[in-house]
This record gives sequence, structure tokens and C-alpha cells, in this order.
Amino acid sequence: MASFFKIFSFLPLALAHALGWGAGWLVFCASGVYRQRFLANARQAGTGWWQSLGAVGAAGQLVAELPRLWFGRPVSVLWEGTQHVEAALARGRGVVFLTPHLGCFEITAQAYARRYGQTLYPITVLFRPSRQPWLRSLVKNARKRPGLRAAPTTLAGVKQMIKALKKGECVGLLPDQVPPKGLGVWVPFFGRDAYTMTLSARLAQQTGAAIVLTWGERLSWGRGYRVHFEPLSATLPSDGAQAASLINQEMERLIRLCPQQYLWGYARYKQPRQEL
Repeated sequence: MASFFKIFSFLPLALAHALGWGAGWLVFCASGVYRQRFLANARQAGTGWWQSLGAVGAAGQLVAELPRLWFGRPVSVLWEGTQHVEAALARGRGVVFLTPHLGCFEITAQAYARRYGQTLYPITVLFRPSRQPWLRSLVKNARKRPGLRAAPTTLAGVKQMIKALKKGECVGLLPDQVPPKGLGVWVPFFGRDAYTMTLSARLAQQTGAAIVLTWGERLSWGRGYRVHFEPLSATLPSDGAQAASLINQEMERLIRLCPQQYLWGYARYKQPRQEL
């Protein structure tokens, strides 16, 4: 399977995105459960049907671009809002990068590592290890690169992120990912209660790190990506539930900028799993 990924890494990005677009529609048509969840989540957010349908193909592109991003040549990246990154780094107290399941979230950490992580402060990204041993090993090795480290969603991974921030380094995570039971609170996300992690806020509050919002816009016709950065629009509350609610609002704001690239099929409103 690793050989399959490496072979696909040679595909031009435009071709990979075209194949992914078709695969996204194939899964959407074939899976009733996935289709119903996709449409229900989009309706919950008040997204128009034309924008929702645009996200069908984007979900497939998200998967199809991974071989190129993990094993292929570097892709073209445009930047927007780098002044917010540089201002946060200048504080020297670490940076927490938050991104929703929007666009290509894999490219945000890669792009940061390439531009800043190798010469200034590296970034540690939180990821959930696959249950499949071959895929777990593949992802772990693929994400190893200069200026970029990976931390699993375990207590050891959380400690790794806190240690990185205390050294003035950066961490990245997806705050709209459902955390294990006991590590979140039920607060609104697009008007419906969703189990939301408190880790993203606690990391900043415990270390004094800055929070920067980021997402990777997938450009058309395989032209690469545009990575966006911006600060929080309000001060983070000290109360855990209020802080999680504010972060959800910030994620909603980003998603509304480009709903046709959000992963509407993600089970955002599911019950949390028991283990960490």
C-alpha cells in the first residue's frame, strides 16, 4: 500500500484533484449514510445547496492530494496574513495554530514548517493515529520533515505539545475534531450542541501562547494552495466552556468564507469515544 501512495505522488496536482473530485462524488452517491450526514450538516449551517455540492468533490480531493503532499515534490503555496504569524512568533511564548476541517489542512503545517519551522520555531501537529498498523506507520513517516513534528492524541502527545509551547515553539490542531470523552464540553456549533475540545484553549492559557487561525485554500486547476492566517477576533475567556464556544464561533466564521471546501461529511455531532 505504501508503494501505491508513492506511485500516486508523481501525479500532477491537477490530475490528482480531478481523480479525487470524481471519487468524492462516487462515495457521495454510493453511501446513503455519508450523504445524509453531509447534507444534514450543511443544512444545519445554513449553507446553500450549490455550496454544499461543491464540497462533495472537495472531500475526494482532500484524500487524493495526500500522496503528493506526503511523498511528492513541494507544491506551490501563496500566503495571506503572514504578519499575524510573525507578530505571534516575535512574542517568544509559542503559537497555537487552529484550523477547521476546511480546505487542505495538511498543507498549513507543511507550509509553516518550510517557511518558518526550519529556521525559527518548529511546529508540532496533533493527529489521531490510524487503527491500521500499515497506515499508522505510513502517516508517521510521511509527516517527518524538517521543522515539523507529530504528536498523537494521547496524554503523551498533549505533554509533548505543552513542552513545545514552553520552549516558544508552535503547535497545530483541529478544534472541530470530536475529542475523547472527558476532554471536551457540549457547546453550540452552527446552532447545535457539539462535543468540543477544551485542549486548544487550555494550551494557550497554560503557556501564554498566542492563538492564530489558519486554513489552506485549495486553488483551482491544480495551481496549489493559499494559506490564510488571522488572529482571534475576540479575547479568549478564562472559562473553559466559554472559550470553547468562542473557538467554535471562530471556526464557523472561517468555514463561511469557503463552505465549498469544508468537510461536511465529518461526524461533528457524534458522541465522544471513551478512550484517549
